[in-house]
Amino acid sequence: MRDSERWLLPEGVEEILPPEAERLEALRRRVLDRLQAWGYEMVVPPFVEHLEALLTGMGRDLDLQTFKLTDPKSGRQLGVRADMTPQVARIDAHRLRRDAPTRLCYIGTVLHTHAAMPGGSRSPLQLGAELYGHAGVESDAEVICLMSDILTLAGVRPLCLDIGHIGIFRGLARKAGLDADREMELFSLLQRKAAPEIAESARAWRLAAPLRDRLLALTRLNGGSAVLNESRQRLRGAGAEVARALEDLRRIAHLLKRRLPGVALHFDLAELRGYHYHTGVMFAAYHPGEGQALAWGGRYDNVGRVFGRARAATGFSLDLLRLLRRQPPGRPTAVRRILAPSTPADAALHETIAALRRRGMRVIMDLPGKRGNAGAPGCTHRLVRSRGGWRVVRL
Repeated sequence: MRDSERWLLPEGVEEILPPEAERLEALRRRVLDRLQAWGYEMVVPPFVEHLEALLTGMGRDLDLQTFKLTDPKSGRQLGVRADMTPQVARIDAHRLRRDAPTRLCYIGTVLHTHAAMPGGSRSPLQLGAELYGHAGVESDAEVICLMSDILTLAGVRPLCLDIGHIGIFRGLARKAGLDADREMELFSLLQRKAAPEIAESARAWRLAAPLRDRLLALTRLNGGSAVLNESRQRLRGAGAEVARALEDLRRIAHLLKRRLPGVALHFDLAELRGYHYHTGVMFAAYHPGEGQALAWGGRYDNVGRVFGRARAATGFSLDLLRLLRRQPPGRPTAVRRILAPSTPADAALHETIAALRRRGMRVIMDLPGKRGNAGAPGCTHRLVRSRGGWRVVRL
């Protein structure tokens, strides 16, 4: 690298400058205060861990996204976290070891080997919340409502929720007796809602006509809450696992309609985001007109098994930087910025400065022999000596 290029950052890795950094910190504080108001305790996992711990549960989806290195002290392979969810599962299972439901939240930079979307960041600021130790739909509904509350706090209005359930597809695949390869082929076709290809594959696999019809129905079963009633008719006889999943969605829809009356609910039975990871309901939040989800999550029971405790779990995550950059730049903070003269021996001046700072004002000391404008950047007032001591006047 030439000397003239040493300032360049790796592609997809970014830094945050003023005043955007100040806006980010203000948003971070508001969001964390809201998470704690819901009873979620903050944890701070390490940036680097043993690789096998980072790739637990959702490892197959994360392996290609994870930077890997060798620890010179132990010789073991380490990973730079690409997702904080496995770390929080480890904390719940091994460090806290509580029997009661546990609510945890977190925020921190993660690092990806490639961006999730073209031109996107490889160093998102991941924020999330996880609820451990409760298997009922009430905890799923709580997490969805919390996610919606955080997005609304960040200025996302209106909001649309896309909801599915992994148990419907898995139940149908088990009923069909598909091996792993055929299950993955069907999974890929469903993601594209490729009905003709699904029908062709079902015939080639000699699936019974009722089962073939149910698989095809998944490509069309998407829409508002009315689609849940249609699903009960179209998927009748699909087995107990599918019936339980549909009942979960029905109950979640009932809870969300009462708690989020202003949020549009959309159900998609072919939505299989995080297929290798989720075990139940899955959800994502969108702003109408935007193609990419702003937050996502779902149920991932037993993720802590490899850490010694299998616990029910549900949660969500999002990129806080992405939320920040959706907001208009806005005006600088209204905190008064005051320039103070460089008079190091004046005790009264320093007492005045300390008092102003305690009141939340920003006081910036002038520096002798500096170059540039007389006032510090952004200062609108200055401290001047008066008969009674020091007072603030407008620049």
